[in-house]
Amino acid sequence: MRVTFLGHAAVRLDVKGQTLLIDPFLTDNPLASVKAGDVEADYILVSHAHADHLGDTLDIAKRTGATIISTAEVAGMCAEQGTTSHAMHVGGKQRFDFGTVRLTPAFHGSGISGGLACGFIVESEGKRLYHAGDTGLFGDMRLLAEIEPMDLALLPIGGNFTMDVEDAIRAVQMMRPRRVIPMHYATWPVIEADPEEFKRGVETYCPDVKCVILKPGETYVIDN
Repeated sequence: MRVTFLGHAAVRLDVKGQTLLIDPFLTDNPLASVKAGDVEADYILVSHAHADHLGDTLDIAKRTGATIISTAEVAGMCAEQGTTSHAMHVGGKQRFDFGTVRLTPAFHGSGISGGLACGFIVESEGKRLYHAGDTGLFGDMRLLAEIEPMDLALLPIGGNFTMDVEDAIRAVQMMRPRRVIPMHYATWPVIEADPEEFKRGVETYCPDVKCVILKPGETYVIDN
């Protein structure tokens, strides 16, 4: 499983010959490492419909034919715009040709009437990746990790809209993923945060967890 950080909360996963995008906010993203028109996708996972997460989903899906995976409300809205969409909801798990996706709780607004925000646990090639989406800290993160032990967790650390550095460290303490990557920080001044502070906290309180800081455009391979 190859994980490429595209900036903010946007991530590309390459698994089983398939390309998955998560929250592809690229246009107007000051940290984006690639232009929306240059990316390919087989699937697009959308955690919620705020502009900095839905982002370029519709344009990319229409151009590539990618299937959008999201909550029922967001998937339905995208389908109305002429895309191929697969509706799920929080707590649901579904198998696709690349592996499985579980929609996890995320304590955040949905960006669409009547909806919920979510995160994702993607399992493929014997590895599990957790993308928390936009969320505050919540105790059931421990339960999620008990159900599906995580090889890699991507956690927001920017505060204001999501967990800050301190809360994200506590999340790592609860989940104990094998590796963690910080995201959703420093895109704008209101979510300014120091990833090195987060890394030091993880190393202090969770020395068994490897913290990997990726710059936009950098790739990390989840190995054994």
